[in-house]
Amino acid sequence: MPENVVVVGAGIIGASVAWHLARGGATVTVVDRGEAGGVATPRSWAWINASWGHPDHYVRLRMRAMEEWHRMDGVVPGLEVNWCGGLVWDLASEEELRAFVAERQGQGYDIRLVERGEAAEIEPVLADPPVLAAYSAAEGAIEPLEATQAILADAERQGAQLVLGNGVERLLTDGERVVGVRLADGTEIRADRVVLAAGSATVGLAAQVGVKVPVDDSAGLLIVTEPVEPIINGLIVGPGLELRQLRDGRLLASGHYAGSDPGADPQATAEGLFATVQAGIRGSERLRLGGHVIGHRPMPRDGLPVVGQAAPGLHVAVTHSGVTLAPAIGRFVAEEILRGQRNPLIAPFGLDRFAA
Repeated sequence: MPENVVVVGAGIIGASVAWHLARGGATVTVVDRGEAGGVATPRSWAWINASWGHPDHYVRLRMRAMEEWHRMDGVVPGLEVNWCGGLVWDLASEEELRAFVAERQGQGYDIRLVERGEAAEIEPVLADPPVLAAYSAAEGAIEPLEATQAILADAERQGAQLVLGNGVERLLTDGERVVGVRLADGTEIRADRVVLAAGSATVGLAAQVGVKVPVDDSAGLLIVTEPVEPIINGLIVGPGLELRQLRDGRLLASGHYAGSDPGADPQATAEGLFATVQAGIRGSERLRLGGHVIGHRPMPRDGLPVVGQAAPGLHVAVTHSGVTLAPAIGRFVAEEILRGQRNPLIAPFGLDRFAA
């Protein structure tokens, strides 16, 4: 039966949850203290992949999420996923790289080994192409803020309401059941269900009703260059460097999937990362550092998603790799709320796993 649902958080996860709920017939209100896009989403490297991640059930969730991105890509107006492919060689040794590719191939993932010559053909800009790399033509990326805004706009077209710039001050309860939210301006919104998709802020809100969500705030630094002509074909993931080119011509770089550690001097960290970019590509003398951003990302204690019912009337949906996982998490949360069905792919990722 369709429900009246408040989704707290207008980042990529909240947007996907709201979109799937609205398509399923729910009355949906999305609340965020900031603007559409949230806090972590706009500062994401935004790699859509199943290259990264263990154990097996998590990899399979990521693979399903990639399928869901293809589905949404053909339905949401203005959503443009760049299925550009990813070249990866950030493992410690050739033996580990070969084992990694064999494992993913065994799981049905579209990935293969490539040697130096082919790696140079895939990304001619590399100054020193790897001797051996993994290449997946199935991987892609989004412009995360634009994509989130497109998903929210389509949710609005299907009846969802956005309440922005007015964050949740308190969860409303009736006995043990969560029955809505009180906003910063005192407005109360009653609901059958509340979904906390507010990143690290989920922790404090859930704690109001005695629910412990083991998620930390993780700071990650990314840099951008000033725009240049197209020089990178896809996603480059090498030791200490992740690099891709944005639609506007800027190069976006990070030292790690969760963002580089900003350190005590973020500007120095940014300049060091820029030097790594310059050393890694040919013709780098034309590059200019455009600036850096520090994203604050939710990082569950065990690195895996936290998704499911947390208390009567309350659901949580918080994870790192939000860009990859958003379509699958949105779909599965909506199915659980509207149909009472918990998809087996998301079943291992509830809060109950921390009880032990």
